[in-house]
Amino acid sequence: MAKLNVSDIDVKGRRVLMRVDFNVPLENGKVANDKRLRAALPTIRHILAHDGRLILMSHLGRPKGKRVPELSLKPCAAALQTLLGQSVAFVDDCIGEKAEAAVQTLSDGQVLLLENLRFYKAETDNDETFARSLADLAEVYVNDAFGTAHRAHASTAGVTRFLQPSAMGFLIEKEIAYLGDALQQPKRPFVAILGGAKISGKIDVIDALLPKVDRLIIGGGMAYTFFKAKGLEIGGSLVEADKLDLARALMEKGGDKLVLPVDCLCSDQFDFNARTVGSLTPTAVDAIAADSIGLDIGPASISTFESILAGAGTVVWNGPMGVFEIDATAKGTYAVARALADATQNGAVTVIGGGDSAAAVEKAGLADRMSHISTGGGASLEFLEGKVLPGVAALTDR
Repeated sequence: MAKLNVSDIDVKGRRVLMRVDFNVPLENGKVANDKRLRAALPTIRHILAHDGRLILMSHLGRPKGKRVPELSLKPCAAALQTLLGQSVAFVDDCIGEKAEAAVQTLSDGQVLLLENLRFYKAETDNDETFARSLADLAEVYVNDAFGTAHRAHASTAGVTRFLQPSAMGFLIEKEIAYLGDALQQPKRPFVAILGGAKISGKIDVIDALLPKVDRLIIGGGMAYTFFKAKGLEIGGSLVEADKLDLARALMEKGGDKLVLPVDCLCSDQFDFNARTVGSLTPTAVDAIAADSIGLDIGPASISTFESILAGAGTVVWNGPMGVFEIDATAKGTYAVARALADATQNGAVTVIGGGDSAAAVEKAGLADRMSHISTGGGASLEFLEGKVLPGVAALTDR
């Protein structure tokens, strides 16, 4: 951990600009899921307890540089106020006279939430003038938004050029500790599970993990590209026809380390938008009919994966095993979630890489039985690929 941590700096009486990830779902003008707000609480409470004057900034949704009232962060101020048990001020801008005036009213131990950063296109452009305007609000910078740490935006990277010291919060520290240890000092056997729709989004992760893991389990829609590359019939299942050579190369490189499903649940009727599926038949992967679609891993695959996970020392999971948004085709994903919960209980370190996997674990009611659930799907994937995260690299060295 070569970067400054929030506990390394004196915040008493100082204005602290903190990047958080409050990109949360809203329903009827209220926060529908406060998980990301709760994830930021340890750092927020630390700064307030040490008499810092806290200025929070975040994005919400994709307003694309326009002021979209439905994407205001105001509901987050109300939700945070409930969680903290103290007043949370809100200002409907993030730079300029309004924001500056609101910041000046802060006393020690008080907190202010700025309006949605992405109401300005300059945020995602990492515009220097915009970054300087953010920096001018404070004397200290803290980044605790792991979900955007892989983006070089004005609020994650640009601001650090004008505001020092720049430190990481406790959430980013925890994320990097779990993901870093999994990659650098895994308790063996080290098993990675990769699912999701497409192989293209996970090529670099597979490449980076293969030399490090003992087993790499492939599930989800991307498995069918591997089956097709083997010359198997996959019917109407998802396939990336331009990635067949790549799939063959990965199978050759992976050898026995690469574990593919041995069966799948197939149906001849499937409508994702309507969330409907016809009757499902467990089918061996070499017996998929031309008019069938593979939608989940089958019972034999579940059994195979469970036995591998039962003996694991470290497990990293990113991506569902099937169409988990539909209950009938979510069984494989939930079975893997249960297997990870059992592995954790048996002493394994289990790291869920955000995104759909995190949603599935939450939906299965097993979140508290995992070692760590990442708050950033894209950021955790890039970390697993071995990429430098701009939002972390920009922070002050210890």
